[in-house]
Amino acid sequence: MKKNILIILLGVVINASGFAQDITTVRANEDISDNLDLEAVASVFGDSKDLEDFEYKLNDPELRISNLDLNRDGYVDYLRVVENSENQTVLITIQAVLGKDLYQDVATIDVERDRNGRSSVQVVGDVYMYGPDYIIEPVYVYSPPVLVYLWGPTYRHWHSPYYWGYYPSHYHRWHTHSCNVYRRNVHVHINTHHNYYYPRSRRSSTAVHMHNKTRRNDYGRAYPNRSFSSRNSDVRNTRDLNARRGVGSSVSSRQPGSSVRSAKSRSSNASYSSNPGSSRSSSGRTYNSRKSYSRSSASSEQVTRSSNSRSYNKSGHSSSRSGDVRSGKSSSGKSVNRSGANSRSGNNRSGAGRNSSTSSGSGRGKRR
Repeated sequence: MKKNILIILLGVVINASGFAQDITTVRANEDISDNLDLEAVASVFGDSKDLEDFEYKLNDPELRISNLDLNRDGYVDYLRVVENSENQTVLITIQAVLGKDLYQDVATIDVERDRNGRSSVQVVGDVYMYGPDYIIEPVYVYSPPVLVYLWGPTYRHWHSPYYWGYYPSHYHRWHTHSCNVYRRNVHVHINTHHNYYYPRSRRSSTAVHMHNKTRRNDYGRAYPNRSFSSRNSDVRNTRDLNARRGVGSSVSSRQPGSSVRSAKSRSSNASYSSNPGSSRSSSGRTYNSRKSYSRSSASSEQVTRSSNSRSYNKSGHSSSRSGDVRSGKSSSGKSVNRSGANSRSGNNRSGAGRNSSTSSGSGRGKRR
């Protein structure tokens, strides 16, 4: 009898300790918005050669730029990129794919070109995710190749062909991590040579108008009580939340809200030449992080992966980009060969004007 009682008590103690461990994995000071660092998004955007490449990087299983799991299935949500344009304004929307025909906007990128051919960029967190007016304005140290592409003669409209159950062949799902682990991992993908400012308002009224017409808020409508204002009733947005918590940006040298320049200063510093033929600084720039990008003016838009190039071959699919400007071998001897069923002829895109037709997804992905 005594033996049975001891066994029962031991079982209760073990279950109680296990329950306590489960509780400690949920941190009271974490927020949904902590799972997608918009500075990392801005940095990856600046290092992308076009919007297809940008979507590729957002969902790269090795980079792991995102840790979002809005549908709570234990896996990071696929992020698709949708573009709309009007005159000299391009609205780039990042949407989480949550189910069959279920999408949630998580952020937009406003790109606008002025009469002098200079472009401005603002990354705007969706109000449901980040609260109102959570804006990051990156100031790049070079003219991003994606901007040269957007205003260049090879431009072609990009609307992601992927959806629930149909993804690129290089892609595979991965489990989420705690916010602390995610923050430690993602900060290495933020180019610290760039500056990231936090203005209080959007530059482009045209981008606001376009987004109001095209916004997807399927998750927000289903769960209104999980919006930022419901989660954090005493602060306006993620910038204010981070300031209250004493949490800096992923780049430790910056604090949210502390790097807000005047409109005049931003206008002069956050503008980039949109001349498609323009090349970068003659001295070249090198950004070293987990990935090393060698940039020089010898080839105005050529990017060579030097430290962590790799070959994707998952579930029997090999991915190579036939038109990709990336080439070469890494120090580990692995070659970048993206395609197979997913081959892209990115640099052979034609069309001098804006073609608003939706890109076909045939031959680019696989069904899961």
